[in-house]
Amino acid sequence: MLKQKILIVDDDENIAELISLYLAKEQYDTEMAHDGEEALQIIDVYNPDLILLDIMLPGIDGYEVCQQVRKTRDVPIIMLSAKGEVFDKVLGLKMGADDYLVKPFDANELVARVSAVLRRAGNSKSEEADSATASDFEHTGDYIEYDNLIVNISNYSVTFEGQSIEMPPKELELLYFIASHPNQVFTRDQLLNQLWGYDFVGDTRTVDVHIKRLREKLGSKYNWSIQTVYRIGYKFEVR
Repeated sequence: MLKQKILIVDDDENIAELISLYLAKEQYDTEMAHDGEEALQIIDVYNPDLILLDIMLPGIDGYEVCQQVRKTRDVPIIMLSAKGEVFDKVLGLKMGADDYLVKPFDANELVARVSAVLRRAGNSKSEEADSATASDFEHTGDYIEYDNLIVNISNYSVTFEGQSIEMPPKELELLYFIASHPNQVFTRDQLLNQLWGYDFVGDTRTVDVHIKRLREKLGSKYNWSIQTVYRIGYKFEVR
């Protein structure tokens, strides 16, 4: 069985080495980069299954690296930072991160977060899957279908208006979950617990950020839309 590959991006070489040791014990393959520019170069060659990305990097910072990666890839990203303010967490999520871990962190928590994010991502798509057309996937496995929208949770693909669109794993899982329960209202806490897990260190703004990104990608011109229920949460409304 091939080891899952994790790219560790941290300008502190000692921390990067320590993280690498923790992950190697859990049978992950690791590669390290110590600045943003080096990370972007390695990503294309190494093709990681997950990126551990420090925010405070020399030159190109972690936010910019995350944005650049998201233009071409949906690889899961966990941001690492000594910054623990809610603003920094939300900004990281807006940039496209899947999770956020504040330094200093416990080794067991780090490994657990990595495992959870990889599990949610359902393993990275193979090169053949990446190059295949949406029609090859949209009607196989577990999927839901609405007017001009198909969300397939088996192969983590989304087809909108006949085109395959890139979507980070957590966004896709959120869309699939609420669309699988049309017109049912969910509180932010319910969505957070269902999709991020009870041990997720964050707040309900995480849900708001992901809902906002889904709305930007999908709009509201069809007979379905993601609606805000005032003071409660959200629902996937089908009219």
